[in-house]
Amino acid sequence: MTTEFNRRTFLALSGVALATPALSKLAVGAEQSAKPFPKGFLFGAASAGHQVEGNNVNADIWLFENVQPTVFRERSGDACNSLELWATDLDLCKNMGLSAYRFSIEWARIEPSPGQFSIAMLDHYKRIIEGCHARGLAPLVTFNHFASPIWFGAMGGWTNPDAPAIFARYCRKAAEHLADGISSAVTFNEPNLLRLLRVIGVPPFVWDLNKKMLEAAATATNSKYFSGLNAARIDDLDKMNSLLIEGHKQGREAIKSVRSNLDVGFTLAMLDDQATGKNSLREQKREENYGDWLRAAKHADFIGVQNYERMVWDDKGHVPTPDDAQKNFSGSWIDPTSLANCVQYTFEQTGKPILVSEHGIGTTDDKQRSRFITESLRELQKVMDKGVPVKGYVHWTLLDNFEWIHGYEPKFGLHTVDLTTFERKQKPSAQVYGKIAQQHGL
Repeated sequence: MTTEFNRRTFLALSGVALATPALSKLAVGAEQSAKPFPKGFLFGAASAGHQVEGNNVNADIWLFENVQPTVFRERSGDACNSLELWATDLDLCKNMGLSAYRFSIEWARIEPSPGQFSIAMLDHYKRIIEGCHARGLAPLVTFNHFASPIWFGAMGGWTNPDAPAIFARYCRKAAEHLADGISSAVTFNEPNLLRLLRVIGVPPFVWDLNKKMLEAAATATNSKYFSGLNAARIDDLDKMNSLLIEGHKQGREAIKSVRSNLDVGFTLAMLDDQATGKNSLREQKREENYGDWLRAAKHADFIGVQNYERMVWDDKGHVPTPDDAQKNFSGSWIDPTSLANCVQYTFEQTGKPILVSEHGIGTTDDKQRSRFITESLRELQKVMDKGVPVKGYVHWTLLDNFEWIHGYEPKFGLHTVDLTTFERKQKPSAQVYGKIAQQHGL
């Protein structure tokens, strides 16, 4: 990967985008019967609270956006105004013919001060869950999609030994209000992301800038040590990893103490790791990126796979992306088989059911998005035909939204959003994906 790519992807909470080879014809447009997905397989679209709701002013990421120096190129501001327009977003999913909607509840809104819980905000998220059911959508709810309360970050975030118990307290309170209506729950979104970025070689100056941002956040909050889930010092990553795993365990137990039959898992940021030559470092890098979390799968009912790029490892490290390789908007190596490869690997390592909880492409070429969805789902069917249990496919993302440090430049959405009027407009790729969902097959 290039230094520019590493700079652009550091803290990119949703991962990076994928492109696919040109296809002569979309399968969904062909006059042929569709090859069906299994009964009950979910077709969904995803969002994340901080990226779409707007004005999440009690969140650590809001603070990061507003201090100097910062790694964020712009502020989230109103985002897509989904805090008010959530029903419109659910209608978009229904109109496409989808059967699931993944979204996050925002910890910073629910617990704005330690131990002070907002019933009004819990009721807000309960209305979204009820709105999903009213439209035939399974609510897939993430309890923490990176953003955490400012007060939590000021306590050291996931470097604080008390963090797992604090997180579990929040999970229990939220579950008491919401769990009855949730179809599947996720504790953490991509808790391994920073370790993955360390492995692929984010340059030192990026970590230095991130550290200065955290120091500015500590100054702004009069705290000794400020840390976030996706914004942390490189020296803290291993300590954080063990605390996050414990946080998942305690959070899952808290949720299940309210509703024992609710499936609770976590999602992982995953590369399509491939080996080349003798003594490839692939297995070593897989262990560094995912090993602890794949072993923690014994404390999960399913694993969420989130893949956006390919990485090829030789005996020295990852090899440069060939000039003739398929690439995404930032130059990363991609392939339509990558998602299926990650799903296969994860199942082999854990034996757990898989949910494709994120997968998409940041591009202004919507024909590329349409091809990519179709071909990736075709490859996913192949591994499912081999017996890999996959609960569903959730596309990232429903809307063009705030993509963390990149701001509003990357376009991952199935719909555009006017950031002044907040008008949503369907892209042709939404029709392509919607037709697949409606016919429940390719």
